[in-house]
Amino acid sequence: MKDILNIMKQAKEMQAKMAEMQESLAEVEAVGTAGAGMVTVTLSGKGDLKAVRIDPSLIKDGEGEMVEDLIVAAHGDAKQKAEAVMAEKTQELTAGLPIPPGMKLPF
Repeated sequence: MKDILNIMKQAKEMQAKMAEMQESLAEVEAVGTAGAGMVTVTLSGKGDLKAVRIDPSLIKDGEGEMVEDLIVAAHGDAKQKAEAVMAEKTQELTAGLPIPPGMKLPF
């Protein structure tokens, strides 16, 4: 019975810390690049697109499709970085709790 109460207490503490972490994610920014830095995308920790920068040399007639592909690639790079930050923060938050490996938080 004491173990259950302890687990419930830890879960409640984790829930409060998770809420704090989610708020702080809005402040985190991840920058992804593609095309050797010719396209840069900035995302918030929540995955919201904040900025896109395109090197002026890419803006030429007939190169629109390539620029579009580079934007998608840079977005994917930034999203992967933002998810890595979130996973790291979640791991720090849940250290010591008996959570199955691979379980994604928040639920």
